[in-house]
Amino acid sequence: MTDTEALIAAARTAARNAHAPYSRFAVGAALRMTDGSVITGANFENASYGLSLCAETVAVATASAQGRLGEIAEVAVIGGMMVDGVATGDVPVRPCGRCRQVLNEAAQIGRRDLRVFCAGAEGDAVEEHRLSELLPHAFGPADLGL
Repeated sequence: MTDTEALIAAARTAARNAHAPYSRFAVGAALRMTDGSVITGANFENASYGLSLCAETVAVATASAQGRLGEIAEVAVIGGMMVDGVATGDVPVRPCGRCRQVLNEAAQIGRRDLRVFCAGAEGDAVEEHRLSELLPHAFGPADLGL
């Protein structure tokens, strides 16, 4: 298994823990840190929809809580409709706009253009993007002199 396949597999495993009773759409994210370790997250919905958290945001917040925000090197995101509690589907899922902005914060702090791998809950289709392609002309810490 390649490093990319392992990162996508970690995101798929994380999606099993998604709390998505409203949308029934599970998302898992996995961050590869500069030392090769992996931090994961799953989406967490709330009855007050605006309080829901995306998988990528959960993973980035976990990295930040560990003092590792600037160490994120790569990201894998997967998602799919839940059937009998399991994420399904082979269409690649991309980070939403909010998550692209959250990832940009980490990318600018770490001074790197993150590789973002997008896949479905199942299947072999994988898209590879640079965060700068997904969020061109991004606003971030650098714009505030940080």
